[in-house]
Amino acid sequence: MTESGAADPQDLPAIAGRDAAAAPVASRRTSLLVTLVLGGLTAVPPLSMDMYLPALPQVTAALHSPAATVQLTLTTCLAGMALGQMIVGPMSDKWGRRRPLLAGMVVYVLATALCAFAPTAELLIACRLLQGLAGAAGIVIARAVVRDLYDGVAMARFFSTLMLISGVAPVVAPLIGGQILRITDWRGVFVVLTAVGVALTLLVWRRLDETLPPARRHPGGLGQTLRTMRDLLADRPFSGYLLVGAFAFAALFSYISASPFVIQEIYGASPQTFSLLFGLNSVGLVLVGQFNGKFLVGRVGLDKVLGTGLAVIALAAAALLVMSSGVLGRPGLVPVAAGLFVLMAAMGLVMPSTNTLALLRTPHAAGSASALLGTSTFLLGSVASPLVGIAGERTALPMALVQLSCAILALVSFLGLCRPWQRRGETTGSTAGERTPR
Repeated sequence: MTESGAADPQDLPAIAGRDAAAAPVASRRTSLLVTLVLGGLTAVPPLSMDMYLPALPQVTAALHSPAATVQLTLTTCLAGMALGQMIVGPMSDKWGRRRPLLAGMVVYVLATALCAFAPTAELLIACRLLQGLAGAAGIVIARAVVRDLYDGVAMARFFSTLMLISGVAPVVAPLIGGQILRITDWRGVFVVLTAVGVALTLLVWRRLDETLPPARRHPGGLGQTLRTMRDLLADRPFSGYLLVGAFAFAALFSYISASPFVIQEIYGASPQTFSLLFGLNSVGLVLVGQFNGKFLVGRVGLDKVLGTGLAVIALAAAALLVMSSGVLGRPGLVPVAAGLFVLMAAMGLVMPSTNTLALLRTPHAAGSASALLGTSTFLLGSVASPLVGIAGERTALPMALVQLSCAILALVSFLGLCRPWQRRGETTGSTAGERTPR
């Protein structure tokens, strides 16, 4: 293994049963299929969370439960996704990717079907927790599979492609949920999610090959898992990238939590205007992510891209703080919306680069590393979410403060722990290749 974490080309799986002339075509087909399957797996969590949002009032009325109790169905699902990654990630390093992924998807389907028939809010909460725990398999193993299949430039570009899917899913999920509610009740949302889970499970079973050969698996139990995670966290650059990604996601989550109140309550925008701005910001994130993957990766060092993205996020958050503080008077909706757009778009530079740089250091334990990356982002995101409303719904100051604090902490982690200028073999994309799963 190279110093930058690139794997030995001898580890690449062969394309069995194909002649040499057919190999490139088979490789392209497999890569497209892997993209679609992994993209679907990364879309399951936002679909599970956001498709359900328009149905919350119906659930409250149908189950005769307080709104606070029904909102726990969101909290427990999010907590399950965070905890599940810590369980499934190390399992995939020990037993390979396919078996834990298939087991997780089967449990996800069963839990989602149970949600559709839950007679009480308490049972729905329990089923949502199980749904989150099982759905975490798709998140964590998708990242680990990307690490198994790709190195360097190819991995960075692949993460940018996945962002196209994972960035669109939160935008369309509430729209899909709203359309489902026009023809059925809230239980129909879970029926549709069950069908999505069944389709993905069949695709994984029939078409996604094992990507972690037995020679690279970890035979140890819980003790070995804990030692592996301890060693990963002891790697200063890896911990730095983990914190960078977690703080950046916390800034993003604070936007998601606070923007409905900021845009609608403070600036008086209609729900349609808010939906338009939210969708526009998500499109900005996706477009910048695609620009990064197609034009920057391979030409500009990943650390430089990451540092630039963090600087832009910090500047946008500082501008939002100035506008929210009232120092320059009361700004209109347009400059605030512009600041939020810039902040969101810059995430398209930060997120793929963070995942790539962290996983490049951990080819020996991609599942455990992916679990640590995913759990840290969910935990910090869940901490940042309630802080944005600490001063009520009539001021945007807490949102801007949380965003700027997270941006500064991400920059401090990047400069203090990652220290890219001290490391030789900077990943610019000139040495990495793509693996094929067949």
